[in-house]
Amino acid sequence: MTPFDYLAFPFFRHALVGVVLISICSAVIGTYVITRRLVAISGGITHACFGGLGLGYYLGLSPLAMAGVFAIGAGLGVEWMSARFRLRQDSAIAVIWSVGMALGVLFVFLTPGYVPELNSFLFGNILTITSADLTAFAAFAVIMGLFFILRFRTIVICAFDPDFATVAGLPVKFISYAMSILVALCIVLTIKLVGVMLLMSMFSLPILTAEIFYHRYSSIMTASVIISLLCCVSGLLLSTLADVPCSAIIVLIMAALFAACRLLRALTQQSR
Repeated sequence: MTPFDYLAFPFFRHALVGVVLISICSAVIGTYVITRRLVAISGGITHACFGGLGLGYYLGLSPLAMAGVFAIGAGLGVEWMSARFRLRQDSAIAVIWSVGMALGVLFVFLTPGYVPELNSFLFGNILTITSADLTAFAAFAVIMGLFFILRFRTIVICAFDPDFATVAGLPVKFISYAMSILVALCIVLTIKLVGVMLLMSMFSLPILTAEIFYHRYSSIMTASVIISLLCCVSGLLLSTLADVPCSAIIVLIMAALFAACRLLRALTQQSR
């Protein structure tokens, strides 16, 4: 049975559409994250989501929805603590990170019985995506796309030089908070694909690979989208052949591509 034979099954079609949407969104958001050097903040938000997952299980609510609430709260909380209390961002991240993980462990422990879906949130399971999930992914993609289209120039300036943007009178605070919300929501949606443990690779590896060859923000973002899309779709197809977790294959493909591009770049520079 070839991967294309799986297209006859609705769950695989959902997974394929989900992979496409998530890979594009994570590459666009990841470009901003890498440019602003916000990888640590994204890591803090990612692990704070675990608190929302645990609370969702404990209260009998949607774990993903509660993770979204925690993710947005974590993203805005880091920005607020840094501005309000002049707290270094890495210190604010440490607080958010540790509290989120601790709450997650506590609520999962207090939840009666076994939590069967916990592994899918920790390590991802793209095959569990439903039509409702796809609707949420598509809605987020539209909102994110419109925001970038309307504010692209401002986003680029704020990403590269927020101090200059402030002096120039640009709405830096608005962009920072809005992008924090978009980053948080994208993280929650991406959990379905690669899980909490492997999520940071989606926001970093395609962009780091694109940066080897490009330096303009728009070029990096475009190349990142293409790289992410190719890696994620090929990872999904290969995982069906090897019968292994899709998330692990995707991350390994991205890492291998990054290493190959770095080596190619180094060899090219040496030959000059």
